[in-house]
Amino acid sequence: MKKCLLILMALFLGAQTASAASAPPLTQVKVLKVESPGCGFETIDEGQAQTRCNHSGPNIRVYVLEVGYGRSQPHVALDGFEVDGTRTPVCAYENGNLTDCSQRTKVVGNLYIFSLAGKQEGTFTFSNTSINAPGNTMSTQLYIK
Repeated sequence: MKKCLLILMALFLGAQTASAASAPPLTQVKVLKVESPGCGFETIDEGQAQTRCNHSGPNIRVYVLEVGYGRSQPHVALDGFEVDGTRTPVCAYENGNLTDCSQRTKVVGNLYIFSLAGKQEGTFTFSNTSINAPGNTMSTQLYIK
């Protein structure tokens, strides 16, 4: 029965024409915000080299936007020590605003949230490589004080 169902699905799907665009390469990576209990959310401006607020202390989180498609395991560290985080797809509506993908929209990249897990300050680095041509690597860094 299961085999018959698979054959019927294959025949049905075979009659459909599928078209998909290739995934766009990475075009941007940037730290959007740094969050801590002492400072709340600090928005990081383009070209900003270090945080304005002194975030040192436990429970610091770093929010990174990746536009385009990078490999599933970017290189992320604080002063050379690996940092763990989560990844959530982000989408864009026609007006260009980034949003989560709860609606059926086009995925344009990922939002990463990294926990510094007790580390208190240092240079945060993020780099990733496109999953397709041209295979470019993009990176960003920020000194978190």
